[in-house]
Amino acid sequence: MDMVTLYNGKKMPVIGFEICNNSDEEKAVQSIVKAIEVGFRHLDSAAGFQNEKIMSQGLKKSGFPREELFLTSNLMVDGHDYSNVRAKVERLLEILGTDYLDLYLIHWPLDEGTGEDWDKENLETWRVMEELYEEGKLKAIGVSNFSINHLENIVEHAKIKPMVNRLRIHPGVTQNDVREYCKKYDIIVQACSPLNPLNVLRKENRIREMLEKYNKSLAQVLLRFGIDLDVLPLTKSAHAYRIEENYDIFDFKLDEEDYNYLFHWQHVDFTESDNQNGQPPQSV
Repeated sequence: MDMVTLYNGKKMPVIGFEICNNSDEEKAVQSIVKAIEVGFRHLDSAAGFQNEKIMSQGLKKSGFPREELFLTSNLMVDGHDYSNVRAKVERLLEILGTDYLDLYLIHWPLDEGTGEDWDKENLETWRVMEELYEEGKLKAIGVSNFSINHLENIVEHAKIKPMVNRLRIHPGVTQNDVREYCKKYDIIVQACSPLNPLNVLRKENRIREMLEKYNKSLAQVLLRFGIDLDVLPLTKSAHAYRIEENYDIFDFKLDEEDYNYLFHWQHVDFTESDNQNGQPPQSV
C-alpha cells in the first residue's frame, strides 16, 4: 500500500475504504473483511451513519493486526462541546476495542449560521482534540469540509494545526483554492465522494475512449484522477468485485491530456458545497 506522511510523521494510506451504511449488516461486515483482504489498510467509519459497531465486527472477523490498520472516524456537527468530544472519542475507542484512533476529524465547521461565536466554538472543539492527541488516544487530528476561513481560524490560533482536511473532490469540483492553502501548510487533502459524476461522465465519448486506452473502469479512472491530483480518495462498496476493482489503480497513471480533460471538466450538476452556513448536506 502506497503511503503519504503527515507533517507529524504519521504514515497514512493513499486510499481509504469507507464502511458501508448497509441495511444488511452481515454484508457490510463482509465488505470490510474483503477490503482488508485485497489490500485496503485505511478504514473509515462515520458517526453520522452509526457504523462504528459494523467496523468493530469487521475488524474482529478479519483477524488482521490492529497496528497494521489506519482507523478513522469523525465528530458530527452536534458534537462541538468540550465534554461531548471527549466522551464520544472514548466511547468510540470502547466500541472498536482499541486504545487509539489513527485519525479523527471534525466533520463540518461551525460558521455564522450557528452563532456569532462560531470561531471560538470551533477552537474549543479543536483544543479537546489536541488534548486527546497529546494523550495518544488520537494519533492524528484533522477537519472535514473546512474552507480557508475555517482553516485560518485554527492555523492562526491553535497549538497544533490540522493534519488532514477532507473535501468533496472529483471532476467538476476540484476545490483549487482550499487545496493550495492546505499545501502551503502541509495539510493533507483527502477526497470524499470521488465517484460522484460517474453516471454523467460515462455518457461521454471522450470518456469511453479513455477507458479503452487504459483498459480500466470509469471508477478506477476517477480514483486515479484523485491520486494524480495529489489527494487521497475514499471509496466504498458492498460488492466484492467492486472492492477489488477500486483497489486496482496503482498500475497506471493518467497522461497529461486525459488528466487535464478531467481537471477542467464542468457540469451544472456538480458545484462546490456551501459550507458557510454550518449545516452539512445529508449526502456528505
